[in-house]
Amino acid sequence: MAINSDQDIVAARQSGRALAAELGFSATDSTLIATAISELARNIVSYARKGEITVKTIPGSSRQGILVIASDDGPGIPDVLQAMRDGFSTSGSLGLGLPGVRRLMDEFQIASQPGRGTTVTVKKWKQ
Repeated sequence: MAINSDQDIVAARQSGRALAAELGFSATDSTLIATAISELARNIVSYARKGEITVKTIPGSSRQGILVIASDDGPGIPDVLQAMRDGFSTSGSLGLGLPGVRRLMDEFQIASQPGRGTTVTVKKWKQ
């Protein structure tokens, strides 16, 4: 799903929550997934202006899970380690977005190149 505006953030969040409910995730885990999607989509709008979020079931696994991929062709992150520290922000925010997403989800990967964009891949497994 394309992410270009605040409305797209809401739609992505709702899509993630709906899939989580369909798969039988608890209300708590559904909220965690929706919150992570919202944070990732907000980063796309704030830093890259446009990008994409994919939300789908994890194929080929014996466990049920949700895979979220947030990608953009924005400015990228010059120092990923620094960006993953609580309190670090280049925009004056609280700096809890990416570290928060990492805590909300079970698996977290980030790949970013300055001038080429960022891709964040997260997974949440059904307990």
